[in-house]
Amino acid sequence: MKKIFLIAFILLNSILSYSQVDPVDKNGVGIGGFDLVSYFQSDKPVKGDVKFKSQLNSVTYYFSTKDNQYLFDANPQKYLPQYDGYCALAVSYGKKISIDPATFKVMDNKLYLFFHGKTSRGTINSLDTWNRNELKLLKKAESQWPDVKKKKYEPKDSF
Repeated sequence: MKKIFLIAFILLNSILSYSQVDPVDKNGVGIGGFDLVSYFQSDKPVKGDVKFKSQLNSVTYYFSTKDNQYLFDANPQKYLPQYDGYCALAVSYGKKISIDPATFKVMDNKLYLFFHGKTSRGTINSLDTWNRNELKLLKKAESQWPDVKKKKYEPKDSF
C-alpha cells in the first residue's frame, strides 16, 4: 500500500512540475504543443498533433485536427495568445513568466494564458488573482506590455 501512495505521489509531482511551459520551447514549439484553436472551442485546450502544424514567426504550432490548422492559417491573429503567450498577470507586474497551457481565459475573443504552479511561496494559480481584479489588471498589462515585450525572458523567473 505504501508503494502505491509513493508512486501516486511521484506521478502527481511530475505532472505538477511539468505543467509549466515556456511560451516557445527550445525546439521552437509554441504553447507546449497545445492547439490554439481548441481554446476557443471548448472548456479545456486539446494537445496538438505533429501531423497538423503551422509555422508563424519561427514558432511551430500544433493542431488537433486539419480543420483547426486551416482555421489558424486563415487568421492566425485571431488565435494567438496575448502577450506572446506569457502569463497575463506577470505582464501586469512587468515580468515575463512561463505558463500552464491548461490555465487560460478567453475574453473578448482573445486568449490569455496564466501561470499555475509551484513557487518558493507555494502553489500559485495566477488566474485566480487575475479574476479578482480583471479590469484593472488587464489595463495595467496592456500599458506594461510594450516595455515587458523588450525584456529578455529568463525561464527561471517566477512570482
